[in-house]
Amino acid sequence: MEGNKEKIYHRPPLIAAGIFLGAGLAGFVDGILLHQILQWHHMLSDVRSLTTISNIDLNMRWDGLFHAFDLLLTVIGVALLWSAGGRDDITWSSQTFFGSLLVGAGLFNVVEGLIDHQILGIHHVKPGPNQLAWDVGFLLFGAFLVVYGWIMLQNSRLEK
Repeated sequence: MEGNKEKIYHRPPLIAAGIFLGAGLAGFVDGILLHQILQWHHMLSDVRSLTTISNIDLNMRWDGLFHAFDLLLTVIGVALLWSAGGRDDITWSSQTFFGSLLVGAGLFNVVEGLIDHQILGIHHVKPGPNQLAWDVGFLLFGAFLVVYGWIMLQNSRLEK
């Protein structure tokens, strides 16, 4: 019995997998929803407006690179999850996994929002008269996901 207590709740591999998967999936949601379906912005739309074919091509190429990065994050997350699945010292918990997905998604939004929207200014969530409000909302939503995911992770530590 004592030997079992040593391996209770080994979570870091599951958390790492969830964070990478959450970040990759959040990037896909951003790219698919905001770039493609709603067409609110593209990666370089504040640098090269969509007024010429060459600018459209450039933005599409950078959107593709953005999706390639999202795919890389997702593949890393799947590889980490697969690796964790082969270990018998991992304690599997839906709350731990979904909490880490939310942390990853929120971190993606906060980092992407700060770098692309605020620091580099290469695009905004929804350009126009209220673009700062949309950008701040995007950052707050990301921060909310991180905090809620973190709370889930803390609560999952109490699971038996």
